[in-house]
Amino acid sequence: MTLQIVILAAGMGSRLGRPLPKPLTPLSDGRSIMGQQHDNIRAAFGTRVRITTVVGYRAETIVEAFPHVDYVYNDRYDQTNTSKSLLRALTTTGRGGVLWMNGDVVFDPRVLGRAIPLIERDQSFVAVNTDKVSDEEVKYTLTPEGTIRELSKTVRGGQGEAVGINYVSSHDKRALIAQLRRVDDQDYFERGLELAIAENGVKVVPMDISDLYAVEVDFAEDLERANLYV
Repeated sequence: MTLQIVILAAGMGSRLGRPLPKPLTPLSDGRSIMGQQHDNIRAAFGTRVRITTVVGYRAETIVEAFPHVDYVYNDRYDQTNTSKSLLRALTTTGRGGVLWMNGDVVFDPRVLGRAIPLIERDQSFVAVNTDKVSDEEVKYTLTPEGTIRELSKTVRGGQGEAVGINYVSSHDKRALIAQLRRVDDQDYFERGLELAIAENGVKVVPMDISDLYAVEVDFAEDLERANLYV
């Protein structure tokens, strides 16, 4: 399959209270968060898969730790959110679909195995957990057909949480890029997806991974929870 993978790692991650970029946070098994992501990616898609990482805050530390991938620099990392980091990455990719993830997600390697059939069909998706719906997380609702309708932290009556692992198909990518250009600097990339769904007719399906672990590490307690799994 022709697949490109993007890791969003430009932010400062100040809520975790550590001096290095959050993706370099060590886990209990000796790997960093990003190291675990790379291992999972290569286990699922092979060692030659193309990985592009968006960096900003202390970019040189990530480049030094992982020198054999491609990089895109968001020089406005302290003024923009994930929408603009994803935009920068998508505009450097070719014609194929793109799998992307937040650089602070620790996840079960089987998540990417579950994604392969959807990627092979070139079907846009958002990985979701239906076991909990926390107010501070990105939530979603569905259309009667079972595709994503709303996707944001402000969704009411959410049917689950997005976990920060997503795929945009080759035929939906242009619409997503256009909407990411349009959204505000402080918007999350989910706003671009939401607009592409509402205005461009993009069909995004939820990929349920509720039986597998996926932890976005924002706070110390998230890190403790992630370390229980790795």
